[in-house]
Amino acid sequence: MQTLTQKSGPLIMGIINVTPDSFSDGGQFQSLDACLAYAMTLIEDGADILDVGGESTRPGADLVAIEEELARVVPVISAIRQSSNIALSIDTRKPEVARACVAAGADCWNDVTALTYSAHSMAIAVALDVPVVLMHAQGDPKTMQQAPCYRDVTVDVLNYLVSRIGQAVHAGVKLEHIIIDPGIGFGKTVVHNLTLMRDLGRIAALGRPVLLGASRKRFIGALDQDATPDARLGGSLAAALWCADQGARILRVHDVAQTRQALKIHQALQDDTL
Repeated sequence: MQTLTQKSGPLIMGIINVTPDSFSDGGQFQSLDACLAYAMTLIEDGADILDVGGESTRPGADLVAIEEELARVVPVISAIRQSSNIALSIDTRKPEVARACVAAGADCWNDVTALTYSAHSMAIAVALDVPVVLMHAQGDPKTMQQAPCYRDVTVDVLNYLVSRIGQAVHAGVKLEHIIIDPGIGFGKTVVHNLTLMRDLGRIAALGRPVLLGASRKRFIGALDQDATPDARLGGSLAAALWCADQGARILRVHDVAQTRQALKIHQALQDDTL
């Protein structure tokens, strides 16, 4: 997987949801040909990483059986790997799915449960020996947005991430393989999300690369006339640029070309040698 030091600005992680019910693009990429074509488009648009997921984790989403999730994502990972050497991430809670996808060509495990979903998650992460994203979430997708509550959202998320980093390293996960994610939209209100993004520098100060996924999320619509997911590009770009300035090293986005262009101009404006 491309190292985080090979690029001056954040890496762009393009999203491929092989699901019928994801909040923004569910059902659009269910055939293998459609997924592969979309992957090639995202690569041409400037994606550094592709994140493939076969189970929606939107608020209220139902659990997907392991067999169904495997059938959705393994052929896609394999097909992309045969066509490109781009870095590939598997977005899954299930260690069995992560293991199968790494065998099929994935380079990274993006786990919204920070290796807590299964009793086998940590051991499989150690055995796979690939980068792993540890994300904070309060509750599971089915119930997480019903009544999220924190004493201090930034402190609580920081403490959780510190704990999960420590437990992962103690279990044998290499520190250099750990990426952290504050989990925007995962058991958080609009105020919680905004606070975490304002305080992202404190999370980056933990010393591990920060992945930030704010693209098209509900808080953007809540702040702008209940905009639907496909009408949240402006808010997504604003969040991406802000979080890049606060130290995010990976931006997980739906709109790769637009994010790449926004980052390019933003970085040029900050470069007084041009």
